Amino acid sequence: MSDFYHHPTAIIDEGCTIGEGSKIWHFSHIMPNCVLGKNCNIGQNVVISPEVILGNNVKVQNNVSIYTGVTCEDDVFLGPSMVFTNVINPRSAVNRKNQYAQTKVGKGASIGANATIVCGHDIGEFAFIGAGAVVTKHVPDFALVVGNPARQMGWMSEFGHQLKFDENGKATCPESAQVYELKDGKVKRIS
Repeated sequence: MSDFYHHPTAIIDEGCTIGEGSKIWHFSHIMPNCVLGKNCNIGQNVVISPEVILGNNVKVQNNVSIYTGVTCEDDVFLGPSMVFTNVINPRSAVNRKNQYAQTKVGKGASIGANATIVCGHDIGEFAFIGAGAVVTKHVPDFALVVGNPARQMGWMSEFGHQLKFDENGKATCPESAQVYELKDGKVKRIS
């Protein structure tokens, strides 16, 4: 476990696997049996609950809670104070630990500050969740969603720019020059 950095105030429970080059900052708690990939950055005051899986190069900003049942693929960005839930109908007096719903965040997705992801709703690859959004359903690959409840407002490139599709269903990212196609309500990169 010496191939990563952790601040002296961070707590890392037994049974965790933490990838080379990862950094865990002040007052964060990595609970039992978590898996963090290589080059992850875990900000201040983050809680990662048991058995959470983070891919490589996942960036978790300050004050984020990632609860059991969540998996984040490579290159995911989790903005400050965003949160995942893990039970649809929590009650203090009712133990529902055996009812944790699974949530998958696809490669390259970004979730904005103060957003809430209601459990059991997957976030597609390179999707972009606006700050403060409350996600209550599946988000497609490359989708831009905002609001409460979150509604799709457009499509985003892998570089995080809103795509403007022409009459032929083609769009070009202004930063990368990658070309995307919108067909049958789905976006894919074609070059």
